[in-house]
Amino acid sequence: MLERKIKTFLERKQFSIENKAILVGVSGGPDSLALLHFLWSKKESWNINVVAAHIDHMFRGEESKQEALFVRDFCRERQIPFEMKQIDVPSYMEETGLSSQVAARECRYQFFKEMLTKHQLSILALGHHGDDQIETILMRLTRGATGKARAGIPFSREFYHGVIIRPFLCLTRAEIEVYCEEHRLEPRRDPSNEKDVYSRNRFRKLVLPFLREENPQVHEQFGRFSEEIEQDENLLLQLTKDQLNKVIKEKSNKQITIDIAAFAKMPLPLQRRGIQLILNYLYQVRPSALSALHIEKIFSILKNPYPSVQLDFPNGLEVVRSYNECSIRFKTTIHPTSYSFEVSEPGEVLLPNGGRMKMEFIHPDKIVQIHPANCLLYMEEDQLPLIIRTRKDGDRMAIQGMNGTKKLNRLFIDEKIPLQKRQTWPIVTDRKDQIIWVPNLRKSNLYTERKHDGSKQRIILLSYLSNDLLGGTTKS
Repeated sequence: MLERKIKTFLERKQFSIENKAILVGVSGGPDSLALLHFLWSKKESWNINVVAAHIDHMFRGEESKQEALFVRDFCRERQIPFEMKQIDVPSYMEETGLSSQVAARECRYQFFKEMLTKHQLSILALGHHGDDQIETILMRLTRGATGKARAGIPFSREFYHGVIIRPFLCLTRAEIEVYCEEHRLEPRRDPSNEKDVYSRNRFRKLVLPFLREENPQVHEQFGRFSEEIEQDENLLLQLTKDQLNKVIKEKSNKQITIDIAAFAKMPLPLQRRGIQLILNYLYQVRPSALSALHIEKIFSILKNPYPSVQLDFPNGLEVVRSYNECSIRFKTTIHPTSYSFEVSEPGEVLLPNGGRMKMEFIHPDKIVQIHPANCLLYMEEDQLPLIIRTRKDGDRMAIQGMNGTKKLNRLFIDEKIPLQKRQTWPIVTDRKDQIIWVPNLRKSNLYTERKHDGSKQRIILLSYLSNDLLGGTTKS
């Protein structure tokens, strides 16, 4: 009965373990011990080779040591290759500040990687079962999980240079206990599994019995729910990635900036997943404090009528909305500040903000196509050098075609330039610090006339290349 269920389950998952060599994680409890015994019993009929891996987390002193010895003796009796390691997880918790569960998991999986390498294996089998699946899904939904996390425990996932599989997800805890009794396995019991201090134990003792009364096959329903959610999420995530690539304006391992208007055109389900993908990319390891509420806060920023809003997220991440851009970044992101360069000869200057300013002397007969990323000037030799700098307090500009002057800060606001970009936007002035040109925004009325009186004018072409100008509006 049990063998048929497992075989049918594996066939449905299109995963065969016949003719395979498998590393089995074994704690000594009913689930992992039954898995090890089951796979070992199929050694001949399924042509399976198994290696047992046990880790002593050193949480319970002599008791956990005896569990390790029990698993060792179990494997010796059956001539199963056995590997074990003692790791002082309590000390590791002190060093890293991690919780007991997270610290133990990190140490355990690192040990599994070492054993896969040592034995040249690519499959790791773990003993999670259908009741574990129910508990995990309910816990994640209760905590506000989103996206693929709601699917619970996957049957398989990539791990190291291979894959983790869970052949017992189709079984209940009761079926595993019966298997242990029938084969006289006498597994060890972890007393922490009975403590109500752990939320999983409360779900196990209080919620699962009620669900089982309502439907004795509830684990099958949750298993089906998990599969459907996982399949749906795979499709939606691919659609999200395709759309997200079109709205991201800047991307690094510390910051992602999106175009709010373009993002708003994405279907709402893809928007939610897009935010999740961005957070996953930046965090790499998502903090436990992060929840669906944080995603809703990002949506509130995107829809906020105010042009500039900021939110602080866990672990130093911040979300900053400035006009039609939203940047999700770590506060440690370093942005270049003020700069100033003098140029009087043809050449190119690489600016700290990543842009490039090129200066050329143009022959009077050359036809130059003028656009927002370049500026044509007629200047005497003694009017050089030009200054390329960042803005200063009180900067004003006499704009071409307008009377009087305008504050540079007001110009940035009117053009809806994000606050963080204003700090590094290049300003071109003459030697008297009069503003001549703000690339892609405005040109002044200075040095725009060509003289024909024999004066020694230079015809200067300035060109500015930067991602900030791509798709910009044409200003003159």
